[in-house]
Amino acid sequence: MTDFDVLADGLYFPEGPIACDDGSVVVGEIVGRRLTKIAPDGTKATLAEIDGGPNGLAVGPDNAIYICDNGGLSARLVDGKVVPGDPHAPRPLGSVKRLDLSNGDVTTLFTECDGLPLAGPNDIVFAADGSFWFTALGRETEGIMKLGGLYHAQPDCSSITCIAHGISLNGVGLSPDGSTVYAGATYQRWIVSFSADPTVPAPRGVGWIGNLVTSFPGRCLPDSLAIEADGTIAQGCVVSEPGIYRVDPITGEHVARIEYGDNFVTNIAFGGADMRTAYITLSETGRLIRTRWDAPGLRLHYNLDSI
Repeated sequence: MTDFDVLADGLYFPEGPIACDDGSVVVGEIVGRRLTKIAPDGTKATLAEIDGGPNGLAVGPDNAIYICDNGGLSARLVDGKVVPGDPHAPRPLGSVKRLDLSNGDVTTLFTECDGLPLAGPNDIVFAADGSFWFTALGRETEGIMKLGGLYHAQPDCSSITCIAHGISLNGVGLSPDGSTVYAGATYQRWIVSFSADPTVPAPRGVGWIGNLVTSFPGRCLPDSLAIEADGTIAQGCVVSEPGIYRVDPITGEHVARIEYGDNFVTNIAFGGADMRTAYITLSETGRLIRTRWDAPGLRLHYNLDSI
Protein backbone atom coordinates (compact mmCIF):
# COMPACT_ATOMS: atom_id res chain seq x y z
CA MET A 1 0.00 0.00 0.00
CA THR A 2 1.41 3.39 -1.00
CA ASP A 3 1.58 6.45 1.27
CA PHE A 4 -1.25 8.95 1.06
CA ASP A 5 -2.92 11.81 2.91
CA VAL A 6 -6.63 11.79 3.66
CA LEU A 7 -7.80 15.12 2.28
CA ALA A 8 -11.42 14.58 3.37
CA ASP A 9 -13.54 11.89 4.96
CA GLY A 10 -17.21 11.52 5.84
CA LEU A 11 -18.15 11.64 2.15
CA TYR A 12 -21.17 9.60 1.07
CA PHE A 13 -19.79 7.53 -1.84
CA PRO A 14 -17.50 10.12 -3.51
CA GLU A 15 -16.79 9.97 -7.24
CA GLY A 16 -15.76 12.11 -10.23
CA PRO A 17 -12.98 14.26 -8.70
CA ILE A 18 -12.13 17.56 -10.42
CA ALA A 19 -8.70 18.88 -9.42
CA CYS A 20 -8.53 22.68 -9.47
CA ASP A 21 -5.28 24.53 -9.98
CA ASP A 22 -5.32 25.97 -6.44
CA GLY A 23 -5.35 22.47 -4.90
CA SER A 24 -9.07 22.34 -4.14
CA VAL A 25 -11.12 19.41 -5.42
CA VAL A 26 -14.76 18.96 -6.35
CA VAL A 27 -16.37 15.55 -5.91
CA GLY A 28 -19.83 14.17 -6.47
CA GLU A 29 -21.31 12.35 -3.49
CA ILE A 30 -23.50 9.81 -5.22
CA VAL A 31 -25.48 8.67 -2.19
CA GLY A 32 -25.28 12.13 -0.61
CA ARG A 33 -26.81 13.63 -3.79
CA ARG A 34 -24.58 16.69 -3.85
CA LEU A 35 -21.46 18.23 -5.31
CA THR A 36 -18.92 19.04 -2.64
CA LYS A 37 -15.94 21.38 -2.77
CA ILE A 38 -12.96 20.31 -0.68
CA ALA A 39 -10.38 22.98 0.06
CA PRO A 40 -6.65 22.17 0.26
CA ASP A 41 -6.98 22.08 4.07
CA GLY A 42 -9.85 19.57 3.88
CA THR A 43 -12.69 22.00 4.59
CA LYS A 44 -15.90 20.88 2.87
CA ALA A 45 -18.66 22.99 1.35
CA THR A 46 -21.72 22.01 -0.68
CA LEU A 47 -21.72 23.46 -4.21
CA ALA A 48 -25.07 22.06 -5.34
CA GLU A 49 -27.74 19.55 -4.42
CA ILE A 50 -28.41 17.01 -7.17
CA ASP A 51 -31.71 15.14 -7.36
CA GLY A 52 -30.18 11.85 -8.41
CA GLY A 53 -26.65 10.46 -8.22
CA PRO A 54 -23.78 12.74 -9.31
CA ASN A 55 -21.15 10.35 -10.68
CA GLY A 56 -18.69 11.62 -13.32
CA LEU A 57 -17.83 15.34 -13.40
CA ALA A 58 -15.95 17.48 -15.92
CA VAL A 59 -15.23 21.15 -16.53
CA GLY A 60 -16.50 22.46 -19.86
CA PRO A 61 -15.21 25.27 -22.10
CA ASP A 62 -17.66 27.65 -20.41
CA ASN A 63 -16.19 26.93 -16.94
CA ALA A 64 -19.38 25.15 -15.91
CA ILE A 65 -19.33 21.69 -14.34
CA TYR A 66 -20.98 18.95 -16.37
CA ILE A 67 -22.45 16.05 -14.42
CA CYS A 68 -23.24 12.47 -15.29
CA ASP A 69 -26.22 11.80 -13.01
CA ASN A 70 -26.62 8.04 -12.73
CA GLY A 71 -30.10 8.35 -11.21
CA GLY A 72 -29.06 7.55 -7.67
CA LEU A 73 -27.57 4.68 -5.69
CA SER A 74 -29.41 2.64 -3.10
CA ALA A 75 -26.95 2.16 -0.24
CA ARG A 76 -26.55 2.25 3.53
CA LEU A 77 -23.79 2.73 6.07
CA VAL A 78 -22.61 -0.34 8.01
CA ASP A 79 -19.78 0.10 10.52
CA GLY A 80 -18.75 3.31 8.79
CA LYS A 81 -18.64 1.77 5.34
CA VAL A 82 -21.02 2.16 2.43
CA VAL A 83 -22.62 -1.08 1.27
CA PRO A 84 -25.13 -1.48 -1.59
CA GLY A 85 -28.80 -1.47 -0.74
CA ASP A 86 -31.65 -3.05 -2.65
CA PRO A 87 -30.55 -3.38 -6.31
CA HIS A 88 -34.19 -3.86 -7.36
CA ALA A 89 -35.42 -0.61 -5.83
CA PRO A 90 -37.17 1.63 -8.39
CA ARG A 91 -34.66 4.21 -9.59
CA PRO A 92 -34.60 6.93 -12.24
CA LEU A 93 -32.50 6.18 -15.32
CA GLY A 94 -30.38 9.33 -15.02
CA SER A 95 -29.30 12.26 -17.18
CA VAL A 96 -26.49 14.64 -18.08
CA LYS A 97 -26.65 17.94 -16.19
CA ARG A 98 -24.82 21.28 -16.07
CA LEU A 99 -23.95 23.31 -12.98
CA ASP A 100 -23.51 27.05 -13.60
CA LEU A 101 -20.94 28.09 -11.02
CA SER A 102 -21.84 31.76 -11.38
CA ASN A 103 -25.33 31.31 -9.91
CA GLY A 104 -25.60 27.67 -8.74
CA ASP A 105 -28.28 26.75 -11.28
CA VAL A 106 -28.44 23.08 -12.28
CA THR A 107 -30.03 22.31 -15.64
CA THR A 108 -30.71 19.00 -17.37
CA LEU A 109 -29.15 18.72 -20.83
CA PHE A 110 -29.86 15.15 -21.97
CA THR A 111 -32.14 12.35 -20.81
CA GLU A 112 -32.24 10.31 -24.06
CA CYS A 113 -30.56 9.69 -27.39
CA ASP A 114 -32.42 8.73 -30.57
CA GLY A 115 -35.56 8.16 -28.53
CA LEU A 116 -33.89 5.76 -26.08
CA PRO A 117 -33.47 6.88 -22.46
CA LEU A 118 -29.97 7.21 -21.09
CA ALA A 119 -29.41 4.42 -18.57
CA GLY A 120 -27.08 5.33 -15.73
CA PRO A 121 -24.78 8.02 -17.21
CA ASN A 122 -21.47 7.45 -15.49
CA ASP A 123 -18.41 9.42 -16.57
CA ILE A 124 -17.52 12.31 -18.87
CA VAL A 125 -14.52 13.89 -20.61
CA PHE A 126 -14.22 16.94 -22.86
CA ALA A 127 -12.37 16.95 -26.17
CA ALA A 128 -10.24 19.85 -27.41
CA ASP A 129 -13.05 21.08 -29.69
CA GLY A 130 -15.41 21.59 -26.74
CA SER A 131 -17.57 18.53 -27.36
CA PHE A 132 -17.74 15.77 -24.78
CA TRP A 133 -17.81 12.00 -24.51
CA PHE A 134 -19.74 10.20 -21.81
CA THR A 135 -20.47 6.65 -20.80
CA ALA A 136 -23.54 4.92 -19.38
CA LEU A 137 -23.26 1.87 -17.15
CA GLY A 138 -26.80 0.66 -17.70
CA ARG A 139 -29.53 0.55 -15.11
CA GLU A 140 -31.84 -2.05 -13.60
CA THR A 141 -35.28 -0.65 -12.92
CA GLU A 142 -38.42 -2.61 -12.09
CA GLY A 143 -36.58 -5.86 -12.82
CA ILE A 144 -35.53 -4.83 -16.33
CA MET A 145 -31.94 -4.04 -17.26
CA LYS A 146 -31.62 -1.00 -19.50
CA LEU A 147 -28.40 -1.12 -21.49
CA GLY A 148 -25.55 1.38 -21.39
CA GLY A 149 -22.93 2.53 -23.88
CA LEU A 150 -20.77 5.38 -25.19
CA TYR A 151 -22.07 8.75 -26.38
CA HIS A 152 -20.73 11.93 -27.98
CA ALA A 153 -22.50 15.26 -27.46
CA GLN A 154 -22.28 19.02 -27.71
CA PRO A 155 -22.68 21.10 -24.54
CA ASP A 156 -25.16 23.44 -26.27
CA CYS A 157 -27.44 20.40 -26.78
CA SER A 158 -27.25 20.76 -30.57
CA SER A 159 -26.39 17.08 -31.00
CA ILE A 160 -25.98 13.76 -29.22
CA THR A 161 -24.78 10.57 -30.91
CA CYS A 162 -24.79 7.00 -29.63
CA ILE A 163 -21.40 5.51 -30.52
CA ALA A 164 -21.92 2.11 -28.87
CA HIS A 165 -24.93 0.56 -27.16
CA GLY A 166 -25.40 -2.70 -25.31
CA ILE A 167 -22.29 -2.61 -23.09
CA SER A 168 -21.88 -1.45 -19.49
CA LEU A 169 -19.32 1.34 -19.74
CA ASN A 170 -17.96 3.19 -16.75
CA GLY A 171 -14.92 5.50 -16.72
CA VAL A 172 -13.92 7.38 -19.87
CA GLY A 173 -10.75 9.14 -21.05
CA LEU A 174 -9.05 10.45 -24.18
CA SER A 175 -5.57 9.57 -25.41
CA PRO A 176 -3.02 12.43 -25.34
CA ASP A 177 -3.36 12.98 -29.10
CA GLY A 178 -7.16 12.96 -28.84
CA SER A 179 -7.59 10.16 -31.36
CA THR A 180 -8.80 7.39 -29.03
CA VAL A 181 -11.49 7.05 -26.39
CA TYR A 182 -10.88 4.58 -23.55
CA ALA A 183 -13.63 3.21 -21.32
CA GLY A 184 -13.90 0.67 -18.54
CA ALA A 185 -16.43 -2.07 -19.29
CA THR A 186 -17.31 -2.95 -15.72
CA TYR A 187 -19.30 -6.17 -15.92
CA GLN A 188 -17.24 -7.52 -18.81
CA ARG A 189 -14.04 -6.74 -16.80
CA TRP A 190 -12.37 -5.03 -19.79
CA ILE A 191 -10.86 -1.75 -20.83
CA VAL A 192 -12.00 -1.06 -24.39
CA SER A 193 -11.17 1.64 -26.91
CA PHE A 194 -12.97 3.45 -29.72
CA SER A 195 -12.05 5.96 -32.39
CA ALA A 196 -12.56 9.54 -31.19
CA ASP A 197 -14.08 10.35 -34.57
CA PRO A 198 -17.81 10.18 -33.79
CA THR A 199 -18.57 9.30 -37.41
CA VAL A 200 -16.60 6.03 -37.20
CA PRO A 201 -18.79 3.01 -36.26
CA ALA A 202 -17.77 1.20 -33.09
CA PRO A 203 -16.21 -2.26 -33.61
CA ARG A 204 -18.74 -4.94 -32.75
CA GLY A 205 -18.86 -8.72 -32.82
CA VAL A 206 -20.53 -11.61 -31.06
CA GLY A 207 -20.14 -10.87 -27.35
CA TRP A 208 -18.00 -7.75 -27.66
CA ILE A 209 -18.13 -4.06 -28.50
CA GLY A 210 -15.05 -1.85 -29.01
CA ASN A 211 -11.37 -2.79 -29.27
CA LEU A 212 -10.04 -4.79 -26.33
CA VAL A 213 -7.17 -3.07 -24.49
CA THR A 214 -6.91 -5.37 -21.48
CA SER A 215 -8.99 -7.58 -19.20
CA PHE A 216 -9.17 -8.22 -15.46
CA PRO A 217 -9.58 -11.56 -13.66
CA GLY A 218 -12.32 -12.86 -11.41
CA ARG A 219 -14.43 -10.17 -9.79
CA CYS A 220 -11.97 -7.33 -10.33
CA LEU A 221 -14.31 -4.75 -11.84
CA PRO A 222 -12.96 -1.65 -13.64
CA ASP A 223 -14.63 1.57 -12.56
CA SER A 224 -13.55 5.09 -13.53
CA LEU A 225 -10.20 6.07 -15.01
CA ALA A 226 -7.75 8.85 -15.90
CA ILE A 227 -4.94 9.12 -18.43
CA GLU A 228 -1.29 9.84 -17.71
CA ALA A 229 0.72 12.26 -19.87
CA ASP A 230 2.35 9.44 -21.84
CA GLY A 231 -0.99 7.68 -22.47
CA THR A 232 -0.81 5.11 -19.69
CA ILE A 233 -4.29 4.36 -18.35
CA ALA A 234 -4.82 4.78 -14.60
CA GLN A 235 -7.81 2.50 -14.01
CA GLY A 236 -9.71 2.33 -10.75
CA CYS A 237 -10.94 -1.17 -9.86
CA VAL A 238 -13.40 -2.34 -7.22
CA VAL A 239 -14.60 -5.42 -5.32
CA SER A 240 -11.83 -8.03 -5.86
CA GLU A 241 -8.15 -6.98 -5.90
CA PRO A 242 -9.17 -3.31 -5.82
CA GLY A 243 -6.85 -0.37 -6.43
CA ILE A 244 -5.51 1.76 -9.26
CA TYR A 245 -4.06 -0.28 -12.12
CA ARG A 246 -1.56 1.39 -14.46
CA VAL A 247 -2.18 -0.15 -17.87
CA ASP A 248 -0.10 0.14 -21.05
CA PRO A 249 -2.65 1.04 -23.76
CA ILE A 250 -0.60 -0.61 -26.51
CA THR A 251 0.29 -3.96 -24.93
CA GLY A 252 -2.48 -4.16 -22.33
CA GLU A 253 0.13 -4.97 -19.68
CA HIS A 254 -0.78 -4.18 -16.08
CA VAL A 255 2.30 -2.13 -15.24
CA ALA A 256 1.41 -1.75 -11.57
CA ARG A 257 -1.41 -2.12 -9.07
CA ILE A 258 -1.56 0.32 -6.14
CA GLU A 259 -3.70 -0.57 -3.12
CA TYR A 260 -5.36 1.85 -0.71
CA GLY A 261 -7.18 -0.34 1.83
CA ASP A 262 -10.61 0.19 0.31
CA ASN A 263 -12.74 -2.17 -1.79
CA PHE A 264 -14.17 0.65 -3.92
CA VAL A 265 -11.26 2.58 -5.43
CA THR A 266 -13.55 4.29 -7.89
CA ASN A 267 -11.76 7.20 -9.55
CA ILE A 268 -8.59 9.27 -9.93
CA ALA A 269 -7.74 12.79 -11.09
CA PHE A 270 -4.38 14.50 -11.54
CA GLY A 271 -3.36 17.99 -10.48
CA GLY A 272 -0.54 20.08 -9.08
CA ALA A 273 2.01 22.21 -10.92
CA ASP A 274 3.75 19.12 -12.29
CA MET A 275 0.53 17.05 -12.62
CA ARG A 276 1.94 14.43 -10.26
CA THR A 277 -0.56 14.92 -7.44
CA ALA A 278 -3.20 12.20 -7.65
CA TYR A 279 -6.60 12.62 -6.01
CA ILE A 280 -8.36 9.29 -5.52
CA THR A 281 -11.89 8.54 -4.33
CA LEU A 282 -12.20 5.67 -1.84
CA SER A 283 -15.94 5.28 -1.96
CA GLU A 284 -16.45 2.42 0.47
CA THR A 285 -14.91 4.37 3.34
CA GLY A 286 -16.05 7.81 2.11
CA ARG A 287 -12.60 9.34 1.70
CA LEU A 288 -10.80 11.54 -0.80
CA ILE A 289 -7.06 10.92 -0.62
CA ARG A 290 -4.06 12.75 -2.04
CA THR A 291 -0.83 11.02 -3.05
CA ARG A 292 2.31 11.54 -5.09
CA TRP A 293 2.14 9.75 -8.47
CA ASP A 294 5.07 8.09 -10.23
CA ALA A 295 4.41 9.93 -13.51
CA PRO A 296 2.61 13.13 -14.54
CA GLY A 297 -1.05 12.91 -15.41
CA LEU A 298 -2.48 14.29 -18.64
CA ARG A 299 -3.73 17.83 -18.18
CA LEU A 300 -7.35 18.09 -19.29
CA HIS A 301 -8.41 20.54 -21.98
CA TYR A 302 -10.56 22.57 -19.57
CA ASN A 303 -9.76 23.25 -15.94
CA LEU A 304 -10.71 25.53 -13.08
CA ASP A 305 -8.18 27.81 -11.37
CA SER A 306 -10.33 27.78 -8.26
CA ILE A 307 -13.95 27.80 -7.08
